[in-house]
Amino acid sequence: MMLLEMAAGGFGDRVAVGPRDGGLTYQRLFELSGAASRRFRDAGVEHVAMADVSSEALPITLFGAAWADLPFVPLNYRLTDEELAALAGRVAPAVTVLDPDSAGRLDEAVGTGPVSRSTLLSGLAKVAGDAPEADWDMAGEGAAILLFTSGTTGEPKAAVLRHRHLVSYVLGSVEFMGAGEDEAALVSVPPYHVAGMAAILSNVYAGRRVVQLPTFDAAAWVDLVRAESVTSAMVVPTMLTRIVEHLDAEGPDGPGLPTLRSLSYGGGKMPRPTIERALELLPHTAFVNAYGLTETSSTVALLGPDDHREALASDDPEVRARLGSAGRPLPTIEVSIRDDDGAEVPVGQPGEIWVRGEQVSGEYRGMAPRLTEDGWFPTHDGGRLDADGFLHVTGRIDDVIVKGGQNVSPGEIEEVLVAHPDVADAAAIGVPDRQWGERIVAAVVVAEGAAPTADELRESVRAALRSNRTPDHVEFVDALPYNDSGKLLRRVLRSELAHLGDGSTA
Repeated sequence: MMLLEMAAGGFGDRVAVGPRDGGLTYQRLFELSGAASRRFRDAGVEHVAMADVSSEALPITLFGAAWADLPFVPLNYRLTDEELAALAGRVAPAVTVLDPDSAGRLDEAVGTGPVSRSTLLSGLAKVAGDAPEADWDMAGEGAAILLFTSGTTGEPKAAVLRHRHLVSYVLGSVEFMGAGEDEAALVSVPPYHVAGMAAILSNVYAGRRVVQLPTFDAAAWVDLVRAESVTSAMVVPTMLTRIVEHLDAEGPDGPGLPTLRSLSYGGGKMPRPTIERALELLPHTAFVNAYGLTETSSTVALLGPDDHREALASDDPEVRARLGSAGRPLPTIEVSIRDDDGAEVPVGQPGEIWVRGEQVSGEYRGMAPRLTEDGWFPTHDGGRLDADGFLHVTGRIDDVIVKGGQNVSPGEIEEVLVAHPDVADAAAIGVPDRQWGERIVAAVVVAEGAAPTADELRESVRAALRSNRTPDHVEFVDALPYNDSGKLLRRVLRSELAHLGDGSTA
């Protein structure tokens, strides 16, 4: 709440959310958040949840919950009714804000307190006036946001982000009132993604107007950037791929995106051809690759604009490879690469990424914290640090393929494959094999108009990596399965390609 209070006091008449003309000002956002806090306190609940797309109700509900000292819980509204009710039930008793068109989704779920977004906003507008006393806890130990993990490998866990974690992230990466009055940030990631939460908090503190795109569509995204003179935005890799395709379709004489000064991306592995083409199409846009996790309150490492341009222009393979890296850790974050025993490995060697810093939570609701005694959080992501301190993320530790007793990272195979001019996207997985334990299968999406052979692609991997990294089989597919946060669903891919194994349980 300190972040919003400072914004309302410093630039209260600026538009905080919505269009340039008629949007919600910072002062009005502060007043409505105060009214929301009264509404939530009077309800006698333990959480404030939301199963809705982004709208002006999102920051009001987020800050209203914080003012009321209640955790805010954005839920995945794309879940089935049964799945949504199960998650909402885990945080009951709660007030749960729903899309106006979703009435009835939680009526049978006890203690979920469903309320339509339109009903909530109209009610708050009638009572908003003088804000309640600013009596929130400044210690920052309370739970601010609960974010359910995507559950790509099991039942979702509720990551706990306390006020001090989130404020530490914002203060360590954003300058107060650092945005000009003409600046606008387009937020198109959903509220239940940590980047969606970080975007609201960061832009409020900076004084930047937030423009929301409730449902992503490349054409709508481009149109909104132009219509609202958007200066910055954040996307996941699958979004950028579609944006690049849309801009390419407009041709060289298209209007481009002249107001877009910066574009950050993260949430999954970025195909190098996509980022290289984006840099060519948007030469005046500063690109930033942000790597972080839900449990770290968002970003812990950045590949900055200068790093992008230097890598793109370089003929040195090591420098060029930085386009696929996560950049360097933030000044407030420590990163260490550890082996299976938790010992630090030499520079350049692969292992598990461990991070430490004030913004790192590593805590899950109802579970023991995963932080070590000295504050390190094992991310369960594999990676390495190069000699210049650039972090290269290879993927989840669980995704490692074990062939003949040797650990094989799918990320390094995928990096070689997507660098091939005939490949649009690729993923590597292990399938059971009696002789080797697992065999390597590469699922490949072919670039438009191309027709590579399986042997050609296998040989490209063999030439770049050791022979035990070469795919045993290349399967050509129309598309790879991703969730709406841009993460590859390997468990779905394994299921789809299970017939390529030998049926063993090795």
